[in-house]
Amino acid sequence: MASKLSRMAQLGALTTRVSSSYLGNKVAGIFQGEETRKASLDRTHQQNAERIVANLGSLKGAAMKVGQAIAQMADGYGLPAEAMAALGKLHDKAEPVPFEVVKRRIESELAGGLDTLFASFDPEPLGTASLGQAHGARLPDGTDVVVKVLHEGIDGSVHADLGALRAMLTAGRVLRRPKEEVDAIFQEIEQRLAEELDYRLEAANLKEFRAFFHNDPNVTIPMVHDGWSTGRVLTMERLVGRPLPVFVATGTPAAKQHAGATLGRASMRMQYELRAIHADPHPGNYLFTPDGRVGILDFGCVRRLDLDWIASYGECGLAVRNGDREALMEASVRIRALTHRGDKDAEDVLWELCRAIGKPFAKGAPYTMGGEQDDIQDIITGLVPRLLASSSLRSPHELVFLHRALGGVYQILKQLKATADWGGIFEDVALRCVADRDRASRVSVAGTAR
Repeated sequence: MASKLSRMAQLGALTTRVSSSYLGNKVAGIFQGEETRKASLDRTHQQNAERIVANLGSLKGAAMKVGQAIAQMADGYGLPAEAMAALGKLHDKAEPVPFEVVKRRIESELAGGLDTLFASFDPEPLGTASLGQAHGARLPDGTDVVVKVLHEGIDGSVHADLGALRAMLTAGRVLRRPKEEVDAIFQEIEQRLAEELDYRLEAANLKEFRAFFHNDPNVTIPMVHDGWSTGRVLTMERLVGRPLPVFVATGTPAAKQHAGATLGRASMRMQYELRAIHADPHPGNYLFTPDGRVGILDFGCVRRLDLDWIASYGECGLAVRNGDREALMEASVRIRALTHRGDKDAEDVLWELCRAIGKPFAKGAPYTMGGEQDDIQDIITGLVPRLLASSSLRSPHELVFLHRALGGVYQILKQLKATADWGGIFEDVALRCVADRDRASRVSVAGTAR
């Protein structure tokens, strides 16, 4: 109880400081010119970003996890570069939990002694994240596994942490979007976090994705060991491979190209065929073999996508690939990114944004992610003020984790300098998704007619 009160006090104090700083800035702004007012607000954003990082970096749980999500979305909300750099220091790492605490948790969950449950168990964690801690171990039959253990008491902090962070970020209109859009974003984050706190759901996700990629020799998903897993302990196959930085430094050019094409294709297949995306794109969740095969880890955060919505999202991409502005606007209305037709300024900036995002998928020569011609991020950054100023543009809640996932994959592909006909891969899976939707719609209409 004392720990919980301490956590609430820390978050409450942080919220008060952030809110007060924006209030002070607003009062001072009455007596300042426009340029001075903007410079002052930028400094306040930076100082508060540093405060948030300093405080959330010491807290496990939703506070740190949401801080990371906001950091990943920050470049879409017009924050100054210094503030984004500060938020970028929030990584999904935390102080290790003492081994005795972990041991007690596992023995309670699995109803047995650690020395009888496992042939060996490494007391040094492989890693400690905001929600759980992972250890290497060996089952009695000699199988090497990874055991994830949920932090104690963490499931009780999600709602309070989200409320505190939301108050912080709305105090100075850091998230400069309409209230209903911000509400939907936080609801989306809370739903995904609640799912991450139940390892039974993650086990089910692992099994689903493993079955989906069963016939793909280039993608490996860990196998779950049910006899050593509960809602708070998850035991899975230990994959062998190189972390991304090592693979980038030591992999052959051919292996890196193979890995890039594999990861890009796998991401698009998840999106348009399985319609469920691996939504935790941290580079540490991927392992690479010397020949470029890819192992994907951590399926706690999975975003499932409605067939109608993702088919229309795919039609946005197909419209850009075909240079069809009108089709893009109609599809954007269907996915709720454009509230209505007729706002020329909104449609102009949306067309520019989608053309920038669609550059790797254009018809013609293969595209190199991270190559000399890859200026996507610079273009998007330049468009942010116009995007934020538009009352006709929205960020549908489905995009929170979809774009988080796609952005994470894009960053990995940039490091690999991956070159492929991305547009051809995309068109194939997107057209099949659209056909699935149309077929399902015809079946639904026929059923209604009967």
